[in-house]
Amino acid sequence: MQMRPGSQEHKELFCRTFVRTHVRYEPESLAWPTLGERDLELLRALPVWDTLWQVERNAGVMVTAFAKRQPDPLVREALEVQGYEEDRHGRLIGEMVRRYDLPAESHEPEVVATDQAFLDFGCGECIDSFIGFGVFKLARDAGFMPDSLFAIFSRVLSEEARHITFFVNWLAYERARRPFLLRPSQTFAAACGYWHGIRNVIRNGKTAASGSNGAPVAGDAVFQGLTISRVLEACLSENRRLMASFDPRLLRPRLMPRVARIALTLARVPERLRRSRDGGNVEEVKDQQRRAGAEGSSDEDLHQRVGS
Repeated sequence: MQMRPGSQEHKELFCRTFVRTHVRYEPESLAWPTLGERDLELLRALPVWDTLWQVERNAGVMVTAFAKRQPDPLVREALEVQGYEEDRHGRLIGEMVRRYDLPAESHEPEVVATDQAFLDFGCGECIDSFIGFGVFKLARDAGFMPDSLFAIFSRVLSEEARHITFFVNWLAYERARRPFLLRPSQTFAAACGYWHGIRNVIRNGKTAASGSNGAPVAGDAVFQGLTISRVLEACLSENRRLMASFDPRLLRPRLMPRVARIALTLARVPERLRRSRDGGNVEEVKDQQRRAGAEGSSDEDLHQRVGS
């Protein structure tokens, strides 16, 4: 049973859970695998490293600065942990760029730490993480990279799941503590945050596509045959797996799973129609073969009778 958002118990639960589940490690000390030429070519062909590196560096600076503005010591402590983890993600991408000579550059972050900036970031992270869960699962299942490299990024995914769970609980906590008449303003701010997140996904997707210069995207052959349904199913199943590890009293991100379930239902309609049509075509072919076989048998019987 979920706790009532806004209560002291709720704050204690989502903040202390976040701080307690922090895992200490340094990117430089991880067991980075030695990659072969094929794997290196695939990694270097992905036009995403600039964006990933800069986003994580920006996040580390912004969340750390936002934490300093919090009057509540427990909320501030949790946000300081998140800021450290976001910065560590940036250092992890930087270590990967250095080790594997990836084509990426980054500049010093220039961000502001306003309430809306943190809202935009948290909402965007809910969107990006949900999509990332599914892409990661599909890539791992397809053997896109050695499993030893996926093991490193499993840490990042687990931390992203913690971040978005913390964010939606913090959002509900802050909303519940506001005067009733001021709550719609936060709902509107969060809606703007999700809209900004969607725009960023679209913009980053276009940037990545333009960065490929029309060349085939790395791993195209590995992911041939993917459908929208398979991608959405992967996002939903990986999201369920990661969220199952949290205390059931905590809130979970709900918007993206709801949107994905609706989209999955719609995506399955033409696929069912196509399977039905193809199934009908198969039956028609089988029927023609049966008729042809029957006619062939009749001709054979006729020849036998004439021959006799």
